[in-house]
Amino acid sequence: MAGYGKLRVAVVGAGAAGLCAARHILSRTDTFAPPVVYELTKHVGGTWVYEEQVGSYDNGLPIHSSMYRDLRTNIPKEVMSFPDFPFEEQLPSFVHHTEVRKYLDKYCDHFQIRDNIQFSTAVDSVKPVQVKEGWRGLAWDVTTSDGISRSKSVTERFDAIMVCNGHFYDPYIPAIPGLKNFAGTLMHSHDYRTAEPFSGKSVVLLGAGLSGLDIAMELSGVDAKVILSHSQRPLTCPLPRGVQQAPPVKRVLEDGAVQFQDGQLAKPEIFLFCTGYNFTYPFLDSKLGLRVREHLVFPLYKFLLLPAFPSLFIVGICRAICPFPHFHCQTQFALSVLDGSFPLPSREEMEQDVEEDMAARWGRGIPTRHILKLDSEQWAYNAELARLGGFTPLPPYWSNLYESNKVFRARDMLNYKTYRYTVLNDKEWVVHTQQGKSIQKPPVPF
Repeated sequence: MAGYGKLRVAVVGAGAAGLCAARHILSRTDTFAPPVVYELTKHVGGTWVYEEQVGSYDNGLPIHSSMYRDLRTNIPKEVMSFPDFPFEEQLPSFVHHTEVRKYLDKYCDHFQIRDNIQFSTAVDSVKPVQVKEGWRGLAWDVTTSDGISRSKSVTERFDAIMVCNGHFYDPYIPAIPGLKNFAGTLMHSHDYRTAEPFSGKSVVLLGAGLSGLDIAMELSGVDAKVILSHSQRPLTCPLPRGVQQAPPVKRVLEDGAVQFQDGQLAKPEIFLFCTGYNFTYPFLDSKLGLRVREHLVFPLYKFLLLPAFPSLFIVGICRAICPFPHFHCQTQFALSVLDGSFPLPSREEMEQDVEEDMAARWGRGIPTRHILKLDSEQWAYNAELARLGGFTPLPPYWSNLYESNKVFRARDMLNYKTYRYTVLNDKEWVVHTQQGKSIQKPPVPF
């Protein structure tokens, strides 16, 4: 095992998931050599590193961050943190993105991860290699190059790979008939930074996920006229001033007018897509058989590892989750696979498990594009990983507080970020208004 007698693990990306992977590998010195973390930029933090410019850097590399200037988290810090590293007590429950970046920097330094990161390094290819020794007769050749000049190419061998490259940087633009007819400004939320350029403008904003709602509120603050077009049930909470709802966009007509599914028309100056992102793994060898279709990455056992190549883990692809604790559980499960404390089923059993799980979701009416959208199922998923991997599960308050915040957000999107949460113990928590008035907890099943 590469001369150490211990497993060597490469981690792709030094965002939250990559840092979490490195932290847990470093805590198990009996089994694992120190990890090598490859990071394309000069910073840790991934999508939490705000870049004012959009498009690409001076060196031609694309800007991956989709962070906008005034973003505050939509998850309270009390459950957004890694379970073993809380945010600072004095911070508000909903923190500005700069505080999350600081938090990840502190996490990196507290667990002494930084010396294991190779910054400004592009991962060009990850290839499986059959070996006599090593983990299940499988190793990985990782070829990297200098992220700036791309001149020096280096190949290193590892026993396992943790792919933590994130999925908030390759914009997904849905196929809308006649889109080329739109004569105004067409953009994706990936390139949205500030509201001021939209002042007084008319905007069709497609998508009412969390970023869509957030940006609609920001645009309201600069007197933009916003049509929030989406396929969900109509929002029943009070909407920001100047924001109205519409069904999904059906097509763009020849004269550039946007037509909605109910036949109504609009001629906005800006058409803004808040439609999410594509999964992309250009560095993974095609013989791995990893497929990406309709926002689904498969076949992945437990949404995490390839049954045919079980020492490659893709961390954090699930959506509608509480990300940092999710990474915390996935990483520890992955390490329990590698150290043998969780004996994996056979390849055939794992592939059957993946097929049965997908079939069950289709049977419940979940479309393929939403199979990775765990939402409230994330708690059972995290608990199962903890049970199988033999590590401490999340405390009971975690799911209840998170689900309650979702209810508060649905009731009052304009004010829910002013609430202040306090965790009393492993099971109990309370929530107050900005003025200190106690808020009754909603009935949620967790």
